[in-house]
Amino acid sequence: MIPDVSKALSWLEAHPQALNGIQRGIERETLRITPNGHLATTPHPESLGSALTHRWITTDFAEALLEFITPVDRSVDHSLDFLRDIHRHVSRELGSELMWPLSMPCFINSEDKIELAQYGTSNAGRFKTLYREGLKNRYGALMQTISGVHYNFSLPLEFWQAREGITDAESGKDKISQGYFRLIRNYYRFGWVIPYLFGASPAICSSFIKGRATKLPFEKLKSGACYLPYATSLRMSDLGYTNTAQSNLGITFNNLTTYVEGLKKAISIPAEQFKYLDEKKNGHYQQLNSHVLQIENEFYAPIRPKRVTRKDESPSDALLRGGVEYIEVRALDINPFSPIGIDADQARFLDLFLIWCTLADAPEMSSEELQCTRHNWDRVILEGRKPGQTIGMGCDTAREPLEIVGKSLFVDLLRVAEVLDGSNKNSQYQDVCNKLVSAFENPELTFSGRMLQAIKDVGVGSFGLALAEQYRQMLQSEPLSVLTETVLEAERIASIQRQKEMEQQDTLSFDAFLAEQNQR
Repeated sequence: MIPDVSKALSWLEAHPQALNGIQRGIERETLRITPNGHLATTPHPESLGSALTHRWITTDFAEALLEFITPVDRSVDHSLDFLRDIHRHVSRELGSELMWPLSMPCFINSEDKIELAQYGTSNAGRFKTLYREGLKNRYGALMQTISGVHYNFSLPLEFWQAREGITDAESGKDKISQGYFRLIRNYYRFGWVIPYLFGASPAICSSFIKGRATKLPFEKLKSGACYLPYATSLRMSDLGYTNTAQSNLGITFNNLTTYVEGLKKAISIPAEQFKYLDEKKNGHYQQLNSHVLQIENEFYAPIRPKRVTRKDESPSDALLRGGVEYIEVRALDINPFSPIGIDADQARFLDLFLIWCTLADAPEMSSEELQCTRHNWDRVILEGRKPGQTIGMGCDTAREPLEIVGKSLFVDLLRVAEVLDGSNKNSQYQDVCNKLVSAFENPELTFSGRMLQAIKDVGVGSFGLALAEQYRQMLQSEPLSVLTETVLEAERIASIQRQKEMEQQDTLSFDAFLAEQNQR
Protein backbone atom coordinates (compact mmCIF):
# COMPACT_ATOMS: atom_id res chain seq x y z
CA MET A 1 0.00 0.00 0.00
CA ILE A 2 0.96 3.65 0.02
CA PRO A 3 3.33 4.93 2.73
CA ASP A 4 1.94 6.42 5.93
CA VAL A 5 2.01 10.17 5.37
CA SER A 6 -0.18 11.15 8.31
CA LYS A 7 2.58 12.92 10.28
CA ALA A 8 3.72 14.91 7.27
CA LEU A 9 0.14 15.85 6.42
CA SER A 10 -0.43 17.02 9.98
CA TRP A 11 2.70 19.16 9.65
CA LEU A 12 1.38 20.61 6.40
CA GLU A 13 -1.99 21.42 7.98
CA ALA A 14 -0.11 23.30 10.71
CA HIS A 15 1.98 25.18 8.11
CA PRO A 16 -0.43 26.02 5.27
CA GLN A 17 1.59 29.11 4.30
CA ALA A 18 4.41 26.79 3.19
CA LEU A 19 2.56 26.14 -0.06
CA ASN A 20 2.02 29.78 -0.97
CA GLY A 21 3.95 30.52 -4.15
CA ILE A 22 4.07 27.19 -5.99
CA GLN A 23 5.48 27.85 -9.47
CA ARG A 24 4.53 26.10 -12.68
CA GLY A 25 5.29 26.13 -16.37
CA ILE A 26 3.73 24.17 -19.22
CA GLU A 27 5.19 22.89 -22.50
CA ARG A 28 2.75 21.54 -25.09
CA GLU A 29 3.67 19.84 -28.36
CA THR A 30 1.37 19.56 -31.38
CA LEU A 31 1.81 18.59 -35.02
CA ARG A 32 0.78 20.93 -37.79
CA ILE A 33 -1.52 19.09 -40.20
CA THR A 34 -3.26 19.78 -43.49
CA PRO A 35 -7.07 20.11 -43.75
CA ASN A 36 -7.29 16.43 -44.72
CA GLY A 37 -5.28 15.36 -41.68
CA HIS A 38 -1.87 14.70 -43.25
CA LEU A 39 1.38 16.00 -41.81
CA ALA A 40 2.10 19.54 -42.98
CA THR A 41 5.22 19.79 -45.15
CA THR A 42 5.44 23.58 -45.06
CA PRO A 43 8.25 25.35 -43.16
CA HIS A 44 7.67 26.77 -39.69
CA PRO A 45 5.57 29.91 -40.45
CA GLU A 46 7.61 33.11 -40.61
CA SER A 47 4.70 34.89 -38.96
CA LEU A 48 5.48 32.95 -35.77
CA GLY A 49 9.04 34.25 -35.55
CA SER A 50 12.26 32.32 -35.03
CA ALA A 51 11.84 28.79 -33.67
CA LEU A 52 15.41 29.05 -32.33
CA THR A 53 14.95 32.10 -30.13
CA HIS A 54 11.21 32.78 -29.62
CA ARG A 55 10.37 32.65 -25.93
CA TRP A 56 6.99 30.95 -26.27
CA ILE A 57 6.65 29.37 -29.73
CA THR A 58 9.25 26.93 -31.02
CA THR A 59 9.52 23.50 -32.61
CA ASP A 60 10.54 20.15 -31.18
CA PHE A 61 11.85 17.29 -33.35
CA ALA A 62 10.26 18.16 -36.67
CA GLU A 63 9.63 21.35 -38.61
CA ALA A 64 5.91 20.54 -38.31
CA LEU A 65 6.05 19.75 -34.57
CA LEU A 66 5.16 22.95 -32.74
CA GLU A 67 6.02 23.45 -29.09
CA PHE A 68 4.42 26.12 -26.91
CA ILE A 69 6.10 27.21 -23.67
CA THR A 70 4.54 29.28 -20.89
CA PRO A 71 6.60 31.44 -18.53
CA VAL A 72 6.95 30.47 -14.89
CA ASP A 73 3.67 31.34 -13.16
CA ARG A 74 2.18 31.11 -9.67
CA SER A 75 -1.40 30.80 -10.92
CA VAL A 76 -2.81 27.68 -12.59
CA ASP A 77 -5.53 29.67 -14.30
CA HIS A 78 -3.22 32.42 -15.52
CA SER A 79 -0.74 29.88 -16.88
CA LEU A 80 -3.50 28.08 -18.79
CA ASP A 81 -4.85 31.42 -20.08
CA PHE A 82 -1.37 32.26 -21.37
CA LEU A 83 -1.14 28.87 -23.08
CA ARG A 84 -4.58 29.36 -24.61
CA ASP A 85 -3.54 32.76 -25.96
CA ILE A 86 -0.57 31.13 -27.70
CA HIS A 87 -2.96 28.63 -29.27
CA ARG A 88 -5.35 31.41 -30.32
CA HIS A 89 -2.55 33.35 -31.95
CA VAL A 90 -0.99 30.36 -33.72
CA SER A 91 -4.35 29.13 -34.95
CA ARG A 92 -4.87 32.47 -36.72
CA GLU A 93 -1.41 32.32 -38.29
CA LEU A 94 -1.64 28.78 -39.70
CA GLY A 95 -3.90 29.56 -42.64
CA SER A 96 -5.71 26.36 -43.58
CA GLU A 97 -3.49 24.17 -41.39
CA LEU A 98 -4.65 22.76 -38.06
CA MET A 99 -3.10 21.51 -34.83
CA TRP A 100 -3.34 17.75 -34.28
CA PRO A 101 -5.09 17.21 -30.91
CA LEU A 102 -3.73 13.73 -30.09
CA SER A 103 -0.41 12.39 -28.82
CA MET A 104 0.01 9.68 -31.45
CA PRO A 105 0.46 10.88 -35.03
CA CYS A 106 -1.76 9.75 -37.88
CA PHE A 107 -1.72 9.91 -41.68
CA ILE A 108 2.08 9.88 -41.92
CA ASN A 109 2.52 7.40 -44.74
CA SER A 110 6.27 7.86 -45.11
CA GLU A 111 8.96 8.94 -42.66
CA ASP A 112 10.54 10.76 -45.60
CA LYS A 113 7.77 13.35 -45.23
CA ILE A 114 9.04 14.31 -41.78
CA GLU A 115 11.46 17.22 -42.12
CA LEU A 116 13.78 17.87 -39.20
CA ALA A 117 13.30 21.14 -37.36
CA GLN A 118 15.40 23.91 -38.91
CA TYR A 119 17.01 26.67 -36.83
CA GLY A 120 19.03 28.72 -39.27
CA THR A 121 22.74 28.88 -40.04
CA SER A 122 24.25 29.66 -36.64
CA ASN A 123 26.38 26.97 -35.04
CA ALA A 124 23.85 26.63 -32.23
CA GLY A 125 21.02 26.25 -34.73
CA ARG A 126 22.87 23.68 -36.83
CA PHE A 127 23.78 21.80 -33.64
CA LYS A 128 20.10 21.48 -32.72
CA THR A 129 19.18 20.16 -36.16
CA LEU A 130 22.09 17.70 -36.18
CA TYR A 131 20.98 16.39 -32.78
CA ARG A 132 17.61 15.65 -34.36
CA GLU A 133 19.35 13.98 -37.30
CA GLY A 134 20.96 11.68 -34.76
CA LEU A 135 17.61 10.92 -33.14
CA LYS A 136 16.13 10.11 -36.54
CA ASN A 137 18.97 7.79 -37.47
CA ARG A 138 19.01 6.08 -34.08
CA TYR A 139 15.31 5.59 -33.41
CA GLY A 140 13.39 6.56 -36.52
CA ALA A 141 11.64 9.85 -37.29
CA LEU A 142 8.13 8.56 -36.68
CA MET A 143 8.85 7.86 -33.00
CA GLN A 144 9.93 11.47 -32.54
CA THR A 145 6.62 12.90 -33.77
CA ILE A 146 4.77 11.53 -30.75
CA SER A 147 3.54 14.54 -28.78
CA GLY A 148 3.07 15.18 -25.09
CA VAL A 149 2.69 17.83 -22.42
CA HIS A 150 5.41 18.62 -19.88
CA TYR A 151 4.48 20.13 -16.52
CA ASN A 152 7.22 22.01 -14.71
CA PHE A 153 6.73 22.36 -10.95
CA SER A 154 8.60 23.89 -8.04
CA LEU A 155 7.76 24.41 -4.40
CA PRO A 156 8.37 27.86 -2.85
CA LEU A 157 11.46 28.58 -0.79
CA GLU A 158 9.12 29.03 2.19
CA PHE A 159 8.23 25.35 2.00
CA TRP A 160 11.85 24.26 2.30
CA GLN A 161 12.53 26.80 5.03
CA ALA A 162 9.64 25.50 7.11
CA ARG A 163 10.16 21.81 6.31
CA GLU A 164 13.97 21.56 6.29
CA GLY A 165 15.00 24.53 8.43
CA ILE A 166 17.13 26.17 5.74
CA THR A 167 17.64 29.93 5.54
CA ASP A 168 18.12 30.55 1.81
CA ALA A 169 18.22 28.69 -1.50
CA GLU A 170 22.01 28.77 -1.88
CA SER A 171 22.98 27.41 1.54
CA GLY A 172 20.02 25.03 1.51
CA LYS A 173 20.44 23.71 -2.02
CA ASP A 174 21.52 20.24 -0.86
CA LYS A 175 18.43 19.75 1.27
CA ILE A 176 16.18 21.13 -1.46
CA SER A 177 17.74 18.72 -3.95
CA GLN A 178 17.25 15.84 -1.52
CA GLY A 179 13.59 16.81 -1.25
CA TYR A 180 13.11 16.82 -5.01
CA PHE A 181 14.84 13.46 -5.39
CA ARG A 182 12.48 12.09 -2.73
CA LEU A 183 9.64 13.40 -4.88
CA ILE A 184 11.11 11.68 -7.95
CA ARG A 185 11.45 8.29 -6.21
CA ASN A 186 7.82 8.44 -5.09
CA TYR A 187 6.85 9.47 -8.60
CA TYR A 188 8.46 6.32 -9.96
CA ARG A 189 6.65 4.23 -7.37
CA PHE A 190 3.20 5.79 -7.71
CA GLY A 191 3.24 7.96 -10.84
CA TRP A 192 1.39 5.26 -12.79
CA VAL A 193 -1.69 7.06 -11.51
CA ILE A 194 -1.03 9.75 -14.16
CA PRO A 195 -1.39 7.49 -17.23
CA TYR A 196 -4.25 5.70 -15.47
CA LEU A 197 -6.27 8.90 -15.11
CA PHE A 198 -4.99 10.93 -18.05
CA GLY A 199 -3.52 8.49 -20.55
CA ALA A 200 -5.17 9.34 -23.87
CA SER A 201 -3.60 7.00 -26.40
CA PRO A 202 -5.38 3.63 -26.10
CA ALA A 203 -5.41 3.30 -29.91
CA ILE A 204 -3.19 4.27 -32.82
CA CYS A 205 -3.41 4.53 -36.58
CA SER A 206 -2.31 1.29 -38.21
CA SER A 207 0.15 3.31 -40.31
CA PHE A 208 2.17 3.95 -37.15
CA ILE A 209 3.13 0.30 -36.76
CA LYS A 210 3.30 -0.54 -40.44
CA GLY A 211 6.32 -2.75 -41.02
CA ARG A 212 7.33 -2.68 -37.34
CA ALA A 213 7.51 -5.80 -35.20
CA THR A 214 5.44 -5.70 -32.03
CA LYS A 215 4.41 -8.30 -29.49
CA LEU A 216 1.39 -6.30 -28.36
CA PRO A 217 -1.89 -8.17 -29.00
CA PHE A 218 -3.61 -5.39 -30.93
CA GLU A 219 -7.22 -5.62 -31.95
CA LYS A 220 -8.26 -3.84 -35.12
CA LEU A 221 -11.26 -1.62 -35.87
CA LYS A 222 -13.02 -1.39 -39.21
CA SER A 223 -11.48 2.07 -39.58
CA GLY A 224 -8.03 0.45 -39.49
CA ALA A 225 -7.14 1.70 -36.00
CA CYS A 226 -5.22 -0.67 -33.73
CA TYR A 227 -6.07 -0.71 -30.04
CA LEU A 228 -5.73 -2.62 -26.79
CA PRO A 229 -9.06 -2.89 -24.97
CA TYR A 230 -7.75 -1.75 -21.57
CA ALA A 231 -4.78 0.40 -22.64
CA THR A 232 -4.35 3.92 -21.31
CA SER A 233 -1.20 5.38 -22.90
CA LEU A 234 0.45 3.60 -25.82
CA ARG A 235 2.59 6.74 -26.11
CA MET A 236 4.33 5.63 -22.90
CA SER A 237 4.79 2.04 -24.06
CA ASP A 238 7.69 0.48 -25.95
CA LEU A 239 6.03 1.75 -29.13
CA GLY A 240 7.14 5.20 -28.08
CA TYR A 241 10.58 6.73 -27.67
CA THR A 242 12.98 4.18 -26.19
CA ASN A 243 16.72 3.64 -26.17
CA THR A 244 17.81 0.10 -25.31
CA ALA A 245 21.38 1.31 -24.81
CA GLN A 246 20.10 3.39 -21.87
CA SER A 247 18.69 0.41 -19.98
CA ASN A 248 22.15 -0.63 -18.76
CA LEU A 249 23.19 2.79 -17.51
CA GLY A 250 21.90 2.18 -13.98
CA ILE A 251 21.06 5.85 -13.44
CA THR A 252 19.29 6.21 -10.09
CA PHE A 253 17.57 9.05 -8.27
CA ASN A 254 18.94 8.71 -4.76
CA ASN A 255 20.99 11.89 -4.74
CA LEU A 256 22.23 14.61 -7.04
CA THR A 257 25.83 13.43 -7.19
CA THR A 258 25.15 9.89 -8.40
CA TYR A 259 22.45 11.07 -10.79
CA VAL A 260 24.80 13.55 -12.47
CA GLU A 261 27.60 10.98 -12.53
CA GLY A 262 25.28 8.61 -14.37
CA LEU A 263 24.32 11.25 -16.92
CA LYS A 264 27.90 12.32 -17.55
CA LYS A 265 28.90 8.70 -17.99
CA ALA A 266 26.17 8.22 -20.60
CA ILE A 267 27.36 11.13 -22.73
CA SER A 268 30.93 9.85 -22.69
CA ILE A 269 30.50 6.09 -23.24
CA PRO A 270 30.70 5.02 -26.89
CA ALA A 271 27.77 2.91 -28.08
CA GLU A 272 28.84 0.28 -30.58
CA GLN A 273 25.35 0.19 -32.10
CA PHE A 274 25.62 3.85 -33.11
CA LYS A 275 29.26 3.81 -34.26
CA TYR A 276 28.34 3.32 -37.93
CA LEU A 277 26.60 6.70 -37.89
CA ASP A 278 29.92 8.46 -37.36
CA GLU A 279 30.54 8.16 -41.10
CA LYS A 280 29.41 11.22 -43.01
CA LYS A 281 26.65 10.64 -45.56
CA ASN A 282 26.83 12.73 -48.72
CA GLY A 283 29.23 15.02 -46.89
CA HIS A 284 26.90 15.55 -43.92
CA TYR A 285 27.14 14.43 -40.30
CA GLN A 286 24.57 11.81 -39.21
CA GLN A 287 24.71 12.44 -35.45
CA LEU A 288 26.48 14.62 -32.90
CA ASN A 289 28.58 11.67 -31.68
CA SER A 290 28.32 7.91 -31.19
CA HIS A 291 27.90 7.93 -27.41
CA VAL A 292 25.01 6.23 -25.60
CA LEU A 293 23.50 9.71 -25.35
CA GLN A 294 24.45 12.42 -27.82
CA ILE A 295 23.55 15.01 -25.18
CA GLU A 296 21.94 14.74 -21.75
CA ASN A 297 18.46 15.59 -23.02
CA GLU A 298 18.41 12.33 -24.95
CA PHE A 299 18.01 10.47 -21.64
CA TYR A 300 14.46 9.16 -21.58
CA ALA A 301 12.67 9.56 -18.25
CA PRO A 302 9.05 10.22 -17.24
CA ILE A 303 10.32 12.89 -14.83
CA ARG A 304 13.51 14.97 -14.66
CA PRO A 305 15.22 17.18 -12.07
CA LYS A 306 16.01 20.54 -13.68
CA ARG A 307 17.67 23.91 -13.22
CA VAL A 308 17.69 26.79 -15.66
CA THR A 309 21.05 26.73 -17.44
CA ARG A 310 23.40 29.63 -17.96
CA LYS A 311 25.11 30.35 -21.27
CA ASP A 312 27.19 27.36 -22.47
CA GLU A 313 26.24 25.33 -19.38
CA SER A 314 25.04 21.73 -19.58
CA PRO A 315 21.91 20.64 -17.64
CA SER A 316 23.99 18.48 -15.27
CA ASP A 317 26.52 21.25 -14.62
CA ALA A 318 23.63 23.59 -13.81
CA LEU A 319 22.35 21.03 -11.28
CA LEU A 320 25.79 20.71 -9.69
CA ARG A 321 26.12 24.48 -9.48
CA GLY A 322 22.78 25.34 -7.91
CA GLY A 323 20.97 22.12 -7.05
CA VAL A 324 17.54 21.09 -8.28
CA GLU A 325 15.37 24.11 -9.02
CA TYR A 326 12.25 22.38 -10.33
CA ILE A 327 11.05 19.07 -11.71
CA GLU A 328 9.66 18.32 -15.15
CA VAL A 329 6.76 15.84 -15.37
CA ARG A 330 6.85 14.15 -18.77
CA ALA A 331 4.14 11.47 -18.49
CA LEU A 332 1.17 13.51 -19.75
CA ASP A 333 -0.46 12.57 -23.03
CA ILE A 334 -2.12 15.35 -25.00
CA ASN A 335 -5.58 15.84 -23.51
CA PRO A 336 -7.91 15.48 -26.54
CA PHE A 337 -10.80 16.98 -24.57
CA SER A 338 -9.07 20.35 -24.25
CA PRO A 339 -8.21 22.68 -27.15
CA ILE A 340 -4.87 23.41 -25.47
CA GLY A 341 -3.95 19.81 -24.62
CA ILE A 342 -4.25 20.15 -20.83
CA ASP A 343 -6.89 21.43 -18.42
CA ALA A 344 -7.08 22.92 -14.93
CA ASP A 345 -8.17 19.63 -13.32
CA GLN A 346 -4.97 17.96 -14.53
CA ALA A 347 -2.77 20.83 -13.35
CA ARG A 348 -4.36 20.84 -9.90
CA PHE A 349 -4.12 17.07 -9.61
CA LEU A 350 -0.41 17.25 -10.46
CA ASP A 351 0.08 19.93 -7.81
CA LEU A 352 -1.53 17.68 -5.21
CA PHE A 353 0.31 14.54 -6.27
CA LEU A 354 3.72 16.20 -6.46
CA ILE A 355 3.27 17.77 -3.02
CA TRP A 356 2.32 14.34 -1.69
CA CYS A 357 5.40 12.81 -3.33
CA THR A 358 7.56 15.39 -1.58
CA LEU A 359 6.01 14.72 1.83
CA ALA A 360 5.94 10.91 1.74
CA ASP A 361 8.91 8.87 2.87
CA ALA A 362 10.84 7.45 -0.08
CA PRO A 363 13.54 4.87 0.69
CA GLU A 364 16.47 4.89 -1.71
CA MET A 365 16.00 2.83 -4.88
CA SER A 366 18.51 0.58 -6.56
CA SER A 367 18.54 0.43 -10.33
CA GLU A 368 16.88 -2.99 -9.98
CA GLU A 369 13.96 -1.55 -8.03
CA LEU A 370 13.71 1.26 -10.53
CA GLN A 371 13.17 -1.40 -13.17
CA CYS A 372 10.55 -3.06 -10.93
CA THR A 373 8.55 0.17 -10.81
CA ARG A 374 8.47 0.07 -14.60
CA HIS A 375 6.41 -3.12 -14.40
CA ASN A 376 3.63 -1.22 -12.65
CA TRP A 377 3.78 1.55 -15.23
CA ASP A 378 3.68 -0.98 -18.07
CA ARG A 379 0.74 -2.79 -16.51
CA VAL A 380 -1.23 0.45 -16.28
CA ILE A 381 -0.12 1.69 -19.70
CA LEU A 382 -1.16 -1.49 -21.51
CA GLU A 383 -4.14 -2.70 -19.46
CA GLY A 384 -4.80 -0.18 -16.70
CA ARG A 385 -8.59 -0.35 -17.07
CA LYS A 386 -8.73 -4.12 -16.89
CA PRO A 387 -11.25 -5.31 -14.27
CA GLY A 388 -9.48 -6.35 -11.08
CA GLN A 389 -6.16 -4.84 -12.16
CA THR A 390 -3.51 -4.97 -9.44
CA ILE A 391 -0.40 -2.99 -8.60
CA GLY A 392 2.86 -4.50 -7.33
CA MET A 393 4.47 -3.27 -4.14
CA GLY A 394 8.18 -2.72 -4.81
CA CYS A 395 10.02 -5.78 -6.14
CA ASP A 396 8.05 -8.10 -3.91
CA THR A 397 5.41 -10.46 -5.17
CA ALA A 398 2.77 -8.66 -3.09
CA ARG A 399 0.05 -7.09 -5.20
CA GLU A 400 -2.83 -4.81 -4.27
CA PRO A 401 -5.95 -3.93 -6.26
CA LEU A 402 -5.33 -0.75 -8.26
CA GLU A 403 -8.73 0.59 -7.16
CA ILE A 404 -7.85 0.29 -3.47
CA VAL A 405 -4.37 1.81 -3.85
CA GLY A 406 -5.80 4.68 -5.92
CA LYS A 407 -8.54 5.45 -3.43
CA SER A 408 -6.06 5.33 -0.52
CA LEU A 409 -3.87 7.84 -2.32
CA PHE A 410 -6.81 10.17 -2.82
CA VAL A 411 -7.60 10.13 0.91
CA ASP A 412 -4.21 11.78 1.40
CA LEU A 413 -4.57 14.06 -1.61
CA LEU A 414 -7.84 15.38 -0.24
CA ARG A 415 -6.04 16.56 2.91
CA VAL A 416 -3.47 18.40 0.76
CA ALA A 417 -6.37 19.86 -1.25
CA GLU A 418 -8.00 21.20 1.91
CA VAL A 419 -4.77 23.03 2.81
CA LEU A 420 -4.46 24.61 -0.65
CA ASP A 421 -8.16 25.53 -0.78
CA GLY A 422 -7.95 27.05 2.68
CA SER A 423 -5.24 29.41 1.48
CA ASN A 424 -7.12 30.19 -1.75
CA LYS A 425 -10.51 30.46 -0.01
CA ASN A 426 -12.26 28.18 -2.50
CA SER A 427 -12.80 24.45 -3.10
CA GLN A 428 -11.10 23.97 -6.47
CA TYR A 429 -8.58 21.35 -5.37
CA GLN A 430 -11.12 19.39 -3.34
CA ASP A 431 -13.49 19.44 -6.31
CA VAL A 432 -10.77 17.87 -8.46
CA CYS A 433 -10.24 15.10 -5.89
CA ASN A 434 -13.94 14.35 -5.63
CA LYS A 435 -14.26 14.27 -9.41
CA LEU A 436 -11.24 12.12 -10.24
CA VAL A 437 -11.51 9.51 -7.48
CA SER A 438 -14.63 8.06 -9.09
CA ALA A 439 -12.47 6.88 -12.02
CA PHE A 440 -11.08 4.11 -9.79
CA GLU A 441 -14.52 2.61 -9.43
CA ASN A 442 -15.46 3.28 -13.05
CA PRO A 443 -12.41 3.13 -15.37
CA GLU A 444 -14.55 4.30 -18.29
CA LEU A 445 -14.41 7.79 -16.75
CA THR A 446 -10.67 7.97 -17.45
CA PHE A 447 -9.47 9.83 -20.54
CA SER A 448 -8.58 6.56 -22.26
CA GLY A 449 -11.97 5.04 -21.49
CA ARG A 450 -13.81 8.05 -22.87
CA MET A 451 -11.54 8.29 -25.89
CA LEU A 452 -11.65 4.62 -26.86
CA GLN A 453 -15.41 4.68 -27.08
CA ALA A 454 -15.28 7.66 -29.44
CA ILE A 455 -12.59 6.01 -31.56
CA LYS A 456 -14.59 2.82 -31.86
CA ASP A 457 -17.42 4.92 -33.27
CA VAL A 458 -15.47 6.88 -35.90
CA GLY A 459 -11.80 5.81 -35.96
CA VAL A 460 -8.63 7.59 -34.77
CA GLY A 461 -8.15 9.75 -37.84
CA SER A 462 -11.75 10.99 -38.03
CA PHE A 463 -11.85 11.56 -34.27
CA GLY A 464 -8.66 13.63 -34.30
CA LEU A 465 -9.49 15.58 -37.43
CA ALA A 466 -12.97 16.51 -36.20
CA LEU A 467 -11.51 17.77 -32.93
CA ALA A 468 -8.78 19.70 -34.75
CA GLU A 469 -11.34 21.54 -36.85
CA GLN A 470 -13.60 22.15 -33.86
CA TYR A 471 -10.72 23.60 -31.84
CA ARG A 472 -9.52 25.75 -34.73
CA GLN A 473 -12.91 27.41 -35.02
CA MET A 474 -13.15 27.79 -31.25
CA LEU A 475 -9.69 29.31 -30.80
CA GLN A 476 -9.95 31.64 -33.78
CA SER A 477 -13.24 33.04 -32.48
CA GLU A 478 -11.84 33.85 -29.02
CA PRO A 479 -10.11 37.15 -28.17
CA LEU A 480 -6.73 37.15 -26.46
CA SER A 481 -7.06 37.36 -22.68
CA VAL A 482 -3.50 37.71 -21.31
CA LEU A 483 -1.24 38.52 -24.25
CA THR A 484 -1.83 41.21 -26.87
CA GLU A 485 -1.15 41.29 -30.61
CA THR A 486 1.37 44.08 -29.93
CA VAL A 487 3.32 41.92 -27.48
CA LEU A 488 3.22 38.91 -29.78
CA GLU A 489 4.41 40.94 -32.77
CA ALA A 490 7.22 42.48 -30.71
CA GLU A 491 8.40 39.02 -29.65
CA ARG A 492 8.24 37.77 -33.24
CA ILE A 493 10.44 40.61 -34.47
CA ALA A 494 12.81 40.32 -31.51
CA SER A 495 13.19 36.56 -32.01
CA ILE A 496 14.17 37.01 -35.65
CA GLN A 497 16.68 39.68 -34.67
CA ARG A 498 18.17 37.44 -31.95
CA GLN A 499 18.68 34.66 -34.49
CA LYS A 500 20.37 37.05 -36.95
CA GLU A 501 22.73 38.25 -34.25
CA MET A 502 23.67 34.68 -33.33
CA GLU A 503 24.42 33.92 -36.98
CA GLN A 504 26.59 37.02 -37.29
CA GLN A 505 28.52 36.42 -34.07
CA ASP A 506 29.82 32.91 -34.83
CA THR A 507 33.61 32.83 -35.08
CA LEU A 508 34.21 29.07 -35.30
CA SER A 509 33.48 26.80 -38.24
CA PHE A 510 30.74 24.29 -37.52
CA ASP A 511 33.26 21.44 -37.53
CA ALA A 512 35.30 23.22 -34.84
CA PHE A 513 32.17 24.14 -32.90
CA LEU A 514 30.96 20.53 -32.94
CA ALA A 515 34.33 19.22 -31.81
CA GLU A 516 34.36 21.74 -28.96
CA GLN A 517 30.86 20.74 -27.83
CA ASN A 518 31.72 17.04 -27.88
CA GLN A 519 34.82 17.60 -25.73
CA ARG A 520 32.84 19.13 -22.87
